[in-house]
Amino acid sequence: MKEKLIIYQVFPRIFTNMTASCVPGGTLEENGSGKFNDITAKVIGTIADLGVNCIWLTGVIEMATKTSYPGIPADNPNVVKGEAGSPYAIKDYYDVAPSLAENVGERMSEFENLVGRIHNQGLKVIIDFVPNHTAREYHSDVAPAGVRDFGCDDDFGKFFSPSNNYYYIVNQQFCPDFPLDLEGNKPYVEFPAKATGNDCFTAFCHRNDWYETVKLNYGYDPGDNSRHFEPVPDTWLRMLHILRYWASKGVDGFRCDMVFMVPEEFWHWVIPQVKQDYPDVIFIGEIYDVNLYRTFLDYCHFDYLYDKVNLYDTLVGIEKHNVSAAQLTGCWQCVDGIGDKMLNFLENHDEVRFASREYAEDPSKVIPSLVVSAMISKGPFMIYYGQELGEMAHDNEGFAGDNNRSTIFDYWSYDTLRRWYDNGRCSALKLTRHERWLRKLYKNVLTMCNARRAFREGCFFDLMYVNLRNSGFNPHRQYAFLRYTESEALLVVANFDDNNIDLSLSIPQLAIDMADLASGKQCAKDLLWGRELSFEVGADVQTALSVKGHDAVIVPLKKRGNNAIE
Repeated sequence: MKEKLIIYQVFPRIFTNMTASCVPGGTLEENGSGKFNDITAKVIGTIADLGVNCIWLTGVIEMATKTSYPGIPADNPNVVKGEAGSPYAIKDYYDVAPSLAENVGERMSEFENLVGRIHNQGLKVIIDFVPNHTAREYHSDVAPAGVRDFGCDDDFGKFFSPSNNYYYIVNQQFCPDFPLDLEGNKPYVEFPAKATGNDCFTAFCHRNDWYETVKLNYGYDPGDNSRHFEPVPDTWLRMLHILRYWASKGVDGFRCDMVFMVPEEFWHWVIPQVKQDYPDVIFIGEIYDVNLYRTFLDYCHFDYLYDKVNLYDTLVGIEKHNVSAAQLTGCWQCVDGIGDKMLNFLENHDEVRFASREYAEDPSKVIPSLVVSAMISKGPFMIYYGQELGEMAHDNEGFAGDNNRSTIFDYWSYDTLRRWYDNGRCSALKLTRHERWLRKLYKNVLTMCNARRAFREGCFFDLMYVNLRNSGFNPHRQYAFLRYTESEALLVVANFDDNNIDLSLSIPQLAIDMADLASGKQCAKDLLWGRELSFEVGADVQTALSVKGHDAVIVPLKKRGNNAIE
């Protein structure tokens, strides 16, 4: 049975940290850190109980940090974001973050044991692959024999060379618009300056640039837009080795960071190379241009892509800006034929929390967005740790301030997670009544995604086109669709309005024929809440349903020749 991928994104540094009195911008000693070993079989089992079948361990590979460890000096604090550092400023592609280990000298073994525990629970594990940039100070102290650091063989006298790993602003010292001597006892000096990670090809980047990173050179010369891919660039070969290294440790896949900032030709070359040895390894691309979706699936060989700028942004617009729910039809049409390759989500480390002041303010409003994004296709769905508890991200943790996101730069912990984790007990005893209700909701929806074959592998039929002028249906605040197989049909109606509604829905003859629906009066139990419903189905009748404000119904429909409803 092919499962729909349900991903739980975990940030281990914070996920199991039980320090209750964290100091904004605090050190590791002050605020503590979660550990690989904290994610026990019980923790993994509790995550799996939500309906999750894949865990994304975020912030695993060693990043630049202000924290020193035995044998591992701290990085220059003037080019590190936050006390703990950004997980996307990689300083050693072959190592894991020492903050996540109980025994720093055994950190890789602790990581490998965690991968084993996840697999023993029947789940997959993915990690980040950050190909576009490294930390400004890159050095591996555990790389396999013969592997040299990025940049160690570069010609510093050239802005671009096909054999260089970085781009150099020749005869210029790195000089951003902020001082490089405010922290620590040693100013940060970089000469010649390297290009900054967000394609800032000068020595004079700004504080809002990715100043803690440097851009990697894949054989593309931004000076004249020329491409130099033969012979295979050194950076390509290094990255292939890194991907194979992690795949050999049992990692099931990679969430690839900012894939569109790396030449498409690299992905076209590297993913098949990895899959020759590890055919089941999956590649998920972070991408923000709908026009590139098909290229990155077909030519670049990605298995799945973020659908942020299409479905996610539309759902945000419906919730925050009175965008019509009818716009959701355009979302699936935009990815028609590749929708099953789209990774949908409502939260991740880059986006504001759903329950935050900047988004919905109330975690209980999540139902229509959750149901639509998780059930509109066979593609993967992802939640972010603490989302199922309604984490609101109202803390000022340090570097990024109170920005409605959970920090990725600081040592921190959250009250919601502490009460759930409860020193490894993973109990609901300390959760509020509302948190228990919300977690049960997520479990029901996520479990249903694979328990019901219509969601797992069924066809999709949008019912909006026949209801746009239906006086009993508000297409600007409600969205309705069918999912069906030869043996099962499910009607989904999501209500984005604050008010309870009594609606009358048209189901056209085309849908009845394609889904092989029985006509006439029916009774069924709403799969979301267990409510008994009575309604009628037919091309010449209206299907009457009641849906509460910011809620949804998921209704099994009878098939022709089958009086039973699955």
